[in-house]
Amino acid sequence: MIIDSSFFRYFVDKLNEMTMKTFTLCCAMLMMAFFVSAQSPLNFGIKAGFNSSRITTNLGDFDESSITNFVAGAFARVNLKSFYLQPEAYFNSKGGELKEVTSKNSFDLKMIDVPVLLGYKIINKGLLNLRVNTGPVFSFVTSKDADVPGESTLESGRLKDSIFGWQYGAGLDLLFFSLDVRMENSFGDIYSGHSDEKSKMFMVTLGFFLL
Repeated sequence: MIIDSSFFRYFVDKLNEMTMKTFTLCCAMLMMAFFVSAQSPLNFGIKAGFNSSRITTNLGDFDESSITNFVAGAFARVNLKSFYLQPEAYFNSKGGELKEVTSKNSFDLKMIDVPVLLGYKIINKGLLNLRVNTGPVFSFVTSKDADVPGESTLESGRLKDSIFGWQYGAGLDLLFFSLDVRMENSFGDIYSGHSDEKSKMFMVTLGFFLL
């Protein structure tokens, strides 16, 4: 039995047509789901990224150097039209290096950060948001990795167990992704002593909306 080759061409064309229709329908449904999610008054997501942090001091004998670490956690967002409230919780590491003439002090503090940010959407288009935010951050130290030589002016045991700071930055939401760039400065000393040590951090994270 010989089947005309035009039958196969017809069959392939129909299959391709059905595949394209199915693909288009799936994309449309996916976009609709993301649009509905973006308009929801409450969103949840996960995020990860990196930071560059350093410790500053008023002691003139020290040179300050930054260290780079990773950050990962989750966030929620309460949408109030153009404004939003965004609490977060993530694992983070902060620290830096303070170099004296005869020694180098290295600090790497593992902690849980809990910022509560108030934001404003400069561009508010549902699936596309350009925004700014600022707010306090509460940091709880879970472990202290400090390399402080015996001849150093500093003592690792005087590092505090909790830090209060302030974050500010900007972000971009596109479909189900959320990019954030922020600065953070600590209020008060992170070290119990006569000197003035503070933490400064630059952070970049990429988030993914789950809802």
